[in-house]
Amino acid sequence: MVSGKLKERFNQWIKAEARFLHRLGLSPNDVTALGLLLSLCSALLYLNWRRSPLMLPVAGVLLLSSGFFDALDGAIARMFGEVTTFGGFLDSLLDRYSDAAVLAAITLGGLCDPFWGLSALIGSLLVSYSRARAEAGGVRMASIGFAERAERMVFIAFLSLVSPLWMGALWWGMILLALMVHVTVIQRAHYFYKSTRG
Repeated sequence: MVSGKLKERFNQWIKAEARFLHRLGLSPNDVTALGLLLSLCSALLYLNWRRSPLMLPVAGVLLLSSGFFDALDGAIARMFGEVTTFGGFLDSLLDRYSDAAVLAAITLGGLCDPFWGLSALIGSLLVSYSRARAEAGGVRMASIGFAERAERMVFIAFLSLVSPLWMGALWWGMILLALMVHVTVIQRAHYFYKSTRG
């Protein structure tokens, strides 16, 4: 789980990049779309990794870059007063497409057992849904559970980077990821129950 202090430091660090992209004329929604594009490029490499195992670390780097752009869109919106309800909706929507595309590509590319790949995909979507549903009910879910989106992306990217050295990294890592996301869903359900039972 990423601590609040670490998130604060990261947000400070990306301010220069946010200013640069804003000077180029990119809106937060443009940056969100670029993040999705990077995720889709990453997914294509996972699908076609058999052409060269070196595609896997490149896919991991693209996935991390996608996550970086995902952080930048929010930073630009906050820094330049461009926060909109639609922007938040679009960001969440495209994040789900990004997650689904990458996990589906890893599964369809034969990099993990289909059962665990599908389980990781479903669990990842439920982690996000549980947060959205809880916060619609007035319960904050930030930092509840240890498999939030940022952690999942870093974990998959790490597995991808070590895959040329150990081809079983994604196979076994996806099993662990599937377990982690469903535990996170249970953690959030329990937290919501405790917060609302009174």
